[in-house]
Amino acid sequence: MAARRAPTVAVPVVETGSPPTRTGSAVGRPVLRRDGPAKVTGAARYTDDLAVPGAWHGVTVRSTEPHARLLGIDRDPAFDWSRVVVVTAADIPGENVVALMADDQPVLVSDEISHIAQPVALIAAPDRATAEAARAAISLRTEALPPVLDPLASERTIAAYEIVRGDVEAGLADADLIVEGTYRVGHQEHVYLEPQAMIAIPRPGGVEVHGSLQCPHYVHTALARALALEPESVVVVQEETGGGFGGKEEYPSGLAIHAALLALRVGRPVRMVYDRHEDIVATTKRHPAIITHRTGVTRAGDLVAQEIEVVMDAGAFTTLSPVVLSRGALHAGGPYRCRNVRIRARAMATNTQPSGAFRGFGAPQTEYAAEMQANRVADALGISPATLRRRWAYRQGDETPTGQVLATSVAAVDVLEMAVAASDFERACAGTVASAVREHAGARARGVGLALGWHGAGFTGSGESYLASVAGVELTAEGEIRVLAGSTEIGQGARTVFAQLAADALGVTVDEVAIAPADTSVVPNSGPTVASRSTMVVGGLVVRAALGLRREVEARTGRPFAEGYREDARTHGASRVDERFAGFPGITWDAERYRGDAYPCFSWSGAVAEVDVDLDTGEVHVVSVVQAVDGGRIVNPLLAAGQVEGGTLQAVGYATIEEMKVDGGRFVNDRLATYLVPTALDAPRIRALFVEEPFALVPHGAKGLGELPMDAPAAAVIAAIHDATGAWIHDLPATPERVLAAILEAERAAP
Repeated sequence: MAARRAPTVAVPVVETGSPPTRTGSAVGRPVLRRDGPAKVTGAARYTDDLAVPGAWHGVTVRSTEPHARLLGIDRDPAFDWSRVVVVTAADIPGENVVALMADDQPVLVSDEISHIAQPVALIAAPDRATAEAARAAISLRTEALPPVLDPLASERTIAAYEIVRGDVEAGLADADLIVEGTYRVGHQEHVYLEPQAMIAIPRPGGVEVHGSLQCPHYVHTALARALALEPESVVVVQEETGGGFGGKEEYPSGLAIHAALLALRVGRPVRMVYDRHEDIVATTKRHPAIITHRTGVTRAGDLVAQEIEVVMDAGAFTTLSPVVLSRGALHAGGPYRCRNVRIRARAMATNTQPSGAFRGFGAPQTEYAAEMQANRVADALGISPATLRRRWAYRQGDETPTGQVLATSVAAVDVLEMAVAASDFERACAGTVASAVREHAGARARGVGLALGWHGAGFTGSGESYLASVAGVELTAEGEIRVLAGSTEIGQGARTVFAQLAADALGVTVDEVAIAPADTSVVPNSGPTVASRSTMVVGGLVVRAALGLRREVEARTGRPFAEGYREDARTHGASRVDERFAGFPGITWDAERYRGDAYPCFSWSGAVAEVDVDLDTGEVHVVSVVQAVDGGRIVNPLLAAGQVEGGTLQAVGYATIEEMKVDGGRFVNDRLATYLVPTALDAPRIRALFVEEPFALVPHGAKGLGELPMDAPAAAVIAAIHDATGAWIHDLPATPERVLAAILEAERAAP
C-alpha cells in the first residue's frame, strides 16, 4: 500500500492580473479568469445580444395536455398567414427525432402528445410581435388520453440496474439493528442566468447555429440527423453562455433543430430566445426520485448490510435518464464499505416534462438518502455522526459494491476530519439541546449536521474509452499558441484552466496561451462538457498535446520552447499536436453485469451545516456550511473555491426552498416569482477547504470537482434541522410546512 501524503489546504487568494509564470508554475495559482473582465464590465455578448441583420423571430406552439392524440393544427382564418412561416412535423427533411441516447423524443409532435409544453409547431415572423400573434391564432385539435403521472404506477421502464455484493439477507439477519427509511426528492430547476437561446443562419447547402450550450458536438449530431445534412454542412458555435448546470447539455439540441428548420424554410437567419417563463415551462429538470433503504448494523456500529431501491421519474422521454440513473445507483450506498449490498434502480416513464442532466447527475438524490440513513443510524445507536463515519468511510484498498478496489486517491477520512475540525463539529453538536429550546414559545433552535459525499470522476465504466475524446495544442504560423478543445466555458473556468495547463507544460506564461473558440468547424470533439471530466480527462489531453508540441519545437530549435517557439513558427510554419483518449490503464468494466471499475477514481467531500429553525413558523435559516473537498491537484484555487461555493448554495436551495410544484403534469410555480431560489440574503457563510489527493493516471493529477459540492450539503442541512428540533424530515425540500409537521410528529412520538 502506498504511503499516504499529508492533506494540504489550498487557500484561495484573489489576484487582479496574470503575472508571468516560470516553467512549471502556472498550475496551482489563482490566475485571472479569462472570461471575468468581459462579464463584470458588461462587454460579454450572449446569444440574445448578437445583432444578426435580417433575422426573423421564431416561437414554439406547445401542447397544453399531458397526454393526448393530435388530430389537427387549426389556423384562425382571420389572421394573415402570408406574413409568417409555419413548420410542422411534416416539414422535417430528415428524421423526426432529437438524437441522443434513444430515438423516442420527436422534434415536433406528429401524432401523440406525451407531456405538457411539448413542441407541436414552429412559427417565424419578421418581428416578435407578429410571431406571438400568429402563435395565439393557432389551436390544437386533440383527443385526450389517460396520463401516467406517478413513476410508481408507470409500467414503462426507461432503464434498470442491479448491483449486488455479498448476501444481503444474511447480513440483515445478522444485524442487531435495522433502520428503514423512504426518501423523496422532487424536481429542481436549473435557474441558469441566461435562458435557452439559439440563432440559426442558412449557408449554401447547410446551416450554421450559434447559441447558449454546453456540448456543441451533441448539437451538431442532432442537427445533421434531423435536417438530413452531411456533417460538414453543419457548423455549431457556442457563444458566451450564462450558466448551464446540465440544463444546456441535451436540451439545446432540440432548440437548435427548431431554429434551423425555420431558418432553412425562411431562407434567412432565425433567432429563438426563450423568456424565463417559457424556459421553466419547457426545459428539463432534475429527476425526482423515491429512494428506500434498509440498513443493518451491529451494536458496535459496524455496517453489515444495505438494501436500497431507487425509482426515478424520467418524464416522457429517455433523454439522459439511463446514465443519470446509473450514476445515482452507483453512488446509492454512500462512501461506505459494506460486505453485503443490493441496489435495485429503475427510471420510469411518465407523462411529465422529461427529466434531464443536472449538476450531480443522479448522485445528489441517492446520496441524500444514504446520508440520511447514516445520520439516523448514528442517532439510533447514540453515537456521534462523525464517529460513525470514521468507522464506515472508505479507505485505500476497500472494495465498492461493483467490486472496484479503491487503490489510489482515497480521501474520505481526510475530508471528514478537515470538515469536522474546521467547523468544530463535535463541540457544536454537543452544545445543542433541542428539547430545552422547544419549551420556549417563539424560540429559535440552533443545530449542526454532517454529511459525506463522493463522486466518480468522468464517464461511467468504459464511457470515456467509447468517446475517444480529442484535444490539441497548436503553434500557428504567426507564433500564437492555441488550445483546441471542444469542451466549453459555461462559467466554471474551463478556458482559464486549459490555458494554465498548457502554459505549465510548455513553460510559457499563461497570457501567451490562447483558447480556440468552441466551433465544431475549428475544434475537435473533446466529448461533452459534463460529468466532472473537463479538467481531468480533456485537461490531461491538453497537457499531453502541449508536451508533444514542446518536444517537436525544442528538437527543431535546440532551445527551450519558451525561447524558441516564435522563431520556429517563422521558419517552420504551423505545428499542431492532437491527443486522443485511449483509456486509463488497468480499468475494467462489465456493463452487462455492472461489475468492475465504475470510475477511474473518485472525488470526496465532507460538509457541516449550521442552521437556525424558527419553531413557530418552521422557517429554516442556514447559517453556515463548511465543505472540505478532494478534487485531486487543484489547478486554480480561486476557481475551485467558486465551484464549491456555488454548488453548496445550489444544494442549500435544494434542501430548503426549491420546490417545483406539479399538478396534473403541469408545473404550477413556473416563474421566478413563485419558484424560489436562494438570494444573496439567503446565502449562508460558506467556507471551502481543499484536500489534494492527486490522481496518478493523469499527468496533472486533477480529478473531477464541479459536481461534487452538490452531493453532501443537503443531507447536512437536514441533519442540522434534526439536531435543532429532534425531527427527521425525509422529503426535500424542507419547507416550513414540512418542518412544522415533522416537529409535531416527533413531539407526538416522544415519551
